[in-house]
Amino acid sequence: MLYLADPARNAESVLSLVREAEKEGAAVLVLPELCLTGATCGDLFLQSILLSAAETALRRICDETKDTELLIFLGLPVRIASAVYNCVAAIRQGRILGVTPKTHLHTASERCFASADSDGASRVISLAGQETVFGTNLVYCHDSVASLRISAEVGSDAFAAMSPSAVSCQCYGATVIVNCAALPEKAGEAARRRDALCSVSRRGICGYVLACAGMGESSTDEVYSGHSLILEAGEILCERKPFRKGNLIYSEIDVQSLDVERLQSGMIPSVTDGAHEIHFDTTVIKTSLTRQISRDPFLSGTGLAPHAAAQEILAIQAHGLVRRLAHTGAKCAVIGISGGLDSTLALLASVQAFDLMERPRREIICVTMPCFGTSSRTRDNAVVLCNALGCELRCIPITDAVLQHFRDIGHDPEKTDVTYENAQARERTQILMDIANREGGIVIGTGDLSELALGFATYNGDHMSMYGLNATVPKTMIRHVVSAYADDCTDPELAQVLRDILATPVSPELLPPSNGGISQRTEEILGDYILQDFFIYYTLRFGFAPKKILRMAKRAFFGEYTDAVIVEKLRLFYRRFFAQQFKRSCLPDGPATGEISFSPRGAFSMPSDAAAALWLSELESM
Repeated sequence: MLYLADPARNAESVLSLVREAEKEGAAVLVLPELCLTGATCGDLFLQSILLSAAETALRRICDETKDTELLIFLGLPVRIASAVYNCVAAIRQGRILGVTPKTHLHTASERCFASADSDGASRVISLAGQETVFGTNLVYCHDSVASLRISAEVGSDAFAAMSPSAVSCQCYGATVIVNCAALPEKAGEAARRRDALCSVSRRGICGYVLACAGMGESSTDEVYSGHSLILEAGEILCERKPFRKGNLIYSEIDVQSLDVERLQSGMIPSVTDGAHEIHFDTTVIKTSLTRQISRDPFLSGTGLAPHAAAQEILAIQAHGLVRRLAHTGAKCAVIGISGGLDSTLALLASVQAFDLMERPRREIICVTMPCFGTSSRTRDNAVVLCNALGCELRCIPITDAVLQHFRDIGHDPEKTDVTYENAQARERTQILMDIANREGGIVIGTGDLSELALGFATYNGDHMSMYGLNATVPKTMIRHVVSAYADDCTDPELAQVLRDILATPVSPELLPPSNGGISQRTEEILGDYILQDFFIYYTLRFGFAPKKILRMAKRAFFGEYTDAVIVEKLRLFYRRFFAQQFKRSCLPDGPATGEISFSPRGAFSMPSDAAAALWLSELESM
């Protein structure tokens, strides 16, 4: 609760909040604009008694926080010579580390304040019995966590055309912006504020903490709601909505991911000589995670609802294929249809591409090639799918051809080893390639991103095509796309077969069926794809170490998988990821649908003989 024009009582409130934040294990505390006096004091800011009382209150807060490691940002009026500034002070262990003044003054209530110097240059001032730094170019740098660089701005400065936070992120390398604010509430204002700050955080690739003034401010002309936000690169981590009870909200900001995001986006701050760095250090502890971590980061990373993400991915695939067909003058597309998820998505995208080109769907040649492991369920689904979509369907059994190949190379067909499996995959690829040559078409690849990451593909078998339509779509996202297509489908027969395909266990179907059903289940070999895609995303998208990925996975999948299972599957991921790079070094073209691609033409580079020892060693040490 704020007490208007009563700094002594406000100091008590601040100290109470400090104790609460310490108890919760917070590292940084952000309080509202002018919280030692209230932001609605008007011309009282010109009264020396109020200014002196605010400084006395600040001195008391410093004296009583000497033993806390908490970094505190709070607002107060600061008199320097004959001018009064609306400021944010940063305090830690009783020291005033720095003072940031407000830059953009444009309301009648701020007529008492002077604007910060336009050049942002810092200078030394005396405040509450201490010498400290005053300026808009201050960056608070954590010595033990190099990625944590904090800058402050005040209230409506955030919405200026050239805001201090934009300069701090772009020029000074700040990864977190704190805003001590007093922003009056109006109908619809909270939504506009939320959208604007999400945009600021997204553009700056930064964490953003907004603490707004609330109860206790004058309601003479305006009302203050206490709206507060914690953001990370455009994502809302935590929010106290307007007029809600409660003092503090908490979340964790992943500053390491922000650094990686900046590197990958090309936003590398210049960290110019204009920045005034203020160094501090704290004991680094293992924070309890309170933020939600998505089980499905490929989907949540799009920032779209599942249905919208599915539509965009399918559109990207279709338009990529349209361009390739137009450029090559291909008379048809040739696809191997297994009745599984991957070939289903490739076919759906191909159908959309041919529809866009106003070409008949019969020019899509679907080839089903049953062999030793083909189940009646997948074979029947493949037939129904192709007929429902109006594509040409060819059934070419390959059992005799593979058995002849076994005789040629002297392989015992009773020995169901890797030769037994891969011979089928390579025979299928040969058939598809030869049909494409004969018909003047191109072979559409069906292998997905998850299989490429784990190397779960036969080299020069399903690994190869003339255009890899699914190459950047992970298995979990393929499920979303096919499911959305089924939901939108007006053909009951097509919708039904799509849902049965979604319900069919993922399998390469290379081993003989068991009791007429699928005997080889991929997720029993690799672990559930929801886990493996989680590992793939955070390894490739952010370059996180095993220790961090394991911690995040435990949080995301709490109650669903045991810690032992997560560790086991993460270990398997690293082993396969490093061992199978040679398969990713020669991939065919394919459209990028998301942030991660294994294209060797600039998207991903890794030596095929890199060792996994470093990653596995860190995992074993835990």
